[in-house]
Amino acid sequence: MAKLSLFERRRRRVRTALRARSSDRPRLSVHRTGRHIYAQIIDDAQGRTVAAANTLGGKGTDVDAATRVGKELAEAAKKAGVTSVVFDRGGFLFHGRVKALAEAAREGGLEF
Repeated sequence: MAKLSLFERRRRRVRTALRARSSDRPRLSVHRTGRHIYAQIIDDAQGRTVAAANTLGGKGTDVDAATRVGKELAEAAKKAGVTSVVFDRGGFLFHGRVKALAEAAREGGLEF
């Protein structure tokens, strides 16, 4: 079996820790590329996406765009009746755009 990349090892470590403390809350999953950032709230028990937001329609790929995505996601989650989630940053470090998205989601009313 090939060695896992640093990103993949970090992603597995984060996901394992989430399973231990999720307590049946939905998961806020974040994916970041060079151009865009995507976020979705996933109900793993039912296997469906509750709410989602991304930067595909808007301008910008910076921290401001990630903040907008966090606010949009929090609004969509409120409409779906979700208030508490666990934050799944995947293998991405918690700084820059990922951190901006998380802080905006918290300001929008999500608890994690």
